[in-house]
Amino acid sequence: MARTTCAVASRKRRKRALKQARGFYGARSKNIRTVYDALEKAGQHAYTGRKQKKRLYRRLWTVRINAACRMNGMNYSTFMNGMKKAGIELNRKVLADLAVCDAEAFKGLIEKAKEQLVK
Repeated sequence: MARTTCAVASRKRRKRALKQARGFYGARSKNIRTVYDALEKAGQHAYTGRKQKKRLYRRLWTVRINAACRMNGMNYSTFMNGMKKAGIELNRKVLADLAVCDAEAFKGLIEKAKEQLVK
């Protein structure tokens, strides 16, 4: 009986790994043993990056909201406190988009927040 090597499956597996490692530096994109290590490390970095992306966007939105608030004579924390007291539940993503794209609508939100803080 002839010896089987699973050559088609192993070649397919290696080819898939090499395709994923395209663009890596040096042997990390050529040598199959280092390709496996490089892909594992790249996967770890990708996992970490997906978590960091959420943090970075929230920080960006906060900075944008704060800048728009300061242009209208208020700071971020008092604005968010006024929004909470007014019962306006808009998330930071939407608020940041309003601050950048629609300054008049954002100014209206600031006025409502100021009214609630005066009461």
